Amino acid sequence: MGKKYSSPEMEILFEDDHLIALVKPAGLITANAPAGKPSLFTWLQERLGTRPGKRLGGTAFVGIVSRLDAAVSGVVVAAKTPAAAANLAEQFRQRSVRKTYAAVVAGRFPAPLGAWVEWSDQILRGEGSQPSLILPQAVADAPQPVSRFAAPRGSQGPSRESPQDARTRARVVRRAGEVSLVALEPITGRRHQLRAQLAARGCPIVGDRLYGSRLPFPLPGGIALHAEQLEVAHPFDGRPLVFESPCRRAWSGSFQTLFPPPGRA
Repeated sequence: MGKKYSSPEMEILFEDDHLIALVKPAGLITANAPAGKPSLFTWLQERLGTRPGKRLGGTAFVGIVSRLDAAVSGVVVAAKTPAAAANLAEQFRQRSVRKTYAAVVAGRFPAPLGAWVEWSDQILRGEGSQPSLILPQAVADAPQPVSRFAAPRGSQGPSRESPQDARTRARVVRRAGEVSLVALEPITGRRHQLRAQLAARGCPIVGDRLYGSRLPFPLPGGIALHAEQLEVAHPFDGRPLVFESPCRRAWSGSFQTLFPPPGRA
């Protein structure tokens, strides 16, 4: 049976013998952290008893199948068996996993309030700490593209790789002064895809200095991008699983103009 509970360090949304879904806080690396630096992966190793000398009778496998940038908070899933990892990874490859994000952005979002738009871009993956770039022909809908993140025509960008498709559905939910609350549904999963697509359209995510934001994010180590929902098929029996973590709760006390009290919206 699955269970739902919270620990002092991490909120666990669901866990059974095959997988675990939890909410990663902003500022925590998902995996491949430098030696001695904490990550979601090492936290799971400790909790599941898989580190050498720490065998506590738990599973002997941790497979990270969904990743978030360190600065991004929200729902992630890890597998507890190799078979579950292979199944979930295939779901991501086949794009059958549905992901929903929330972001607070600066600038003018290039669509009417409440209207869904679909962006189909070509993205150049940034090397190391460099930002990824959106090729210019795909951002004609932006009133004032940010040239730093929309690569000059003919540019090979910061990467030795070929451009990749980057597709996202987006909708502005609410506007308040100089910021907007945006819902995002990535169809593809490229490095910094949402961050680069928003910045190239002149509305960088609040706190995302790498992509040109001038507004600070109130929580240390983070940006205003949160993975609100993740839908997968259970890797053992195929039943649909929906894991949720509302951005309102994640950003409690922040962006009060975008999250008015009930009855004042």
